[in-house]
Order: sequence, then C-alpha cells, then structure tokens
Amino acid sequence: MRVVLASGNSGKLRELTTLLAPLGFELVAQSVLGIHSPPETGATFMENALIKARHAARSAKGAALADDSGVEVDALGGRPGVYSARFAGENASDEDNVHKMRAELHGVPAEFRQARYHCVIVFVRGPEDPEPLFAHGTWEGQIALEPRGAGGFGYDPIFIPAGLHRTAAEMTSVEKNAVSHRARALLALVTELKETGLAS
Repeated sequence: MRVVLASGNSGKLRELTTLLAPLGFELVAQSVLGIHSPPETGATFMENALIKARHAARSAKGAALADDSGVEVDALGGRPGVYSARFAGENASDEDNVHKMRAELHGVPAEFRQARYHCVIVFVRGPEDPEPLFAHGTWEGQIALEPRGAGGFGYDPIFIPAGLHRTAAEMTSVEKNAVSHRARALLALVTELKETGLAS
C-alpha cells in the first residue's frame, strides 16, 4: 500500500520506512510530492498528528500517516511538549533546540532531569476518514549534561533512555527502533492495522 508520510523529516522517514517495510507499506515523503506541512495549531500531539495526516491525505488524494512527537521535561514543567520542534523558534534547527534546552536546564542536577519522549501516530485511509487509527508510545529517560553521539535526530544527543548510560544518539538504528517511543507507537498501530484488515 502506498502511504504518504506527512513529514519532510528525513530521520522520521528512515525510521518509519524501516519499521513499516515488513507490512508491505511503501512510504512516500510528502515533500517529494510537493506537499507542504500545515500549521500545527493543535494543543496535543494527537490533534497535531491528525491535522497533518488529513492535510497530506487531502493533497495526495490517498492514505496518509502522520506522527507528532516531542519531549517533556519534568524540570521544565513538561515543556517543550508539542513545541519540541520549535522550542528555540519557528525555524529552529535540532542544534538550536538542544542548545536552548541545555541552557534552560543549566545548574539542574542529573537526578532532577527526568524526561520522556511521546509519539502519537495517526493513519487515515483518506482525508475524510471517519475512523482514523491512533497509537501512542512513550520512552522514559533523562536529559544528559552534555550532548553525545552522532546518530538519531531531535533531542537524541541529550536524551539518555532509562536503564542506559548512552544517549539515544549513541544507539544504533536497530537498537533505537526496538525500544523508542516511535517504535512503540508503531507497534500499537500495526496491531490496529491488522485488526482492521489493513495489514496482514
């Protein structure tokens, strides 16, 4: 099944393509089709994911998959949350966002740096799909004092998964794809796709 991924993020495309390939899904990034991202006006990950999925489905006239994800940091009152991708500004780079988070957590000791990644994935069969499929995954951890590793994207260089001493950016893609918030959300989505007969 050809499905438009409502994202231009190459890291997300890589991860989701790898995770969905066994189901026979062919993911096409919306940027390849000239589709631009809509404003993310939702107050929750679920609302934003649905906005993006319906927009991509409408533009591509077919099925679409969208995820909205971010990191919540306890010491920052749950921020940046849905604003994770634009924490340091509307067109912030991953490096800008990491720098801002490190600055805001300056002086906060390791034992108070608990955080978690959230991911909500939405699958729609078309733009007006009355019963979108939703799935949610979380990944507990803490924010490192210094960035480490060259893999992953987003906050991975400063996110240390619970039970590990390495950052997410120091994990291999195979390791990360087995335990990440996106992997857990996708696993839940796959179960729903099979239950509805959209995947075998």
